[in-house]
Amino acid sequence: MPTNTLPLLDAAALCAAVSSSSGCPHCASLVCPGWESASAPVGPPLLEPVGTLRDPDVYEPTFEEVHDAGTTYWHPRAPIAVHAFPCNRADVWRCPDCRRGFLQYTETGGYYVDHRLRSIDPTLVR
Repeated sequence: MPTNTLPLLDAAALCAAVSSSSGCPHCASLVCPGWESASAPVGPPLLEPVGTLRDPDVYEPTFEEVHDAGTTYWHPRAPIAVHAFPCNRADVWRCPDCRRGFLQYTETGGYYVDHRLRSIDPTLVR
């Protein structure tokens, strides 16, 4: 499903759309409490699209990050701040069986493309 047809989610809608499940047999292979590189985007049938955190009214989303003391971009306990980088460039997916949620975005640089995936811990959403 293209991003422009996905509903824009805020923090409350994101938490409502996914469960606090730690996984099920269907999605158990996706171990990514912090951002992880993936060889390709993960989609159906493993995950289903739910929404996006990319606000279409924001021309250039910020690259500012939000962190608690001791966390970094890759840290599994880093906040999931929906209006901050990299969440503000992510789409929301979930397991069709247990509703465990995932964020996905593609990091692009001058010479590379890196697909990134992170499971959603609702206690970290802001």
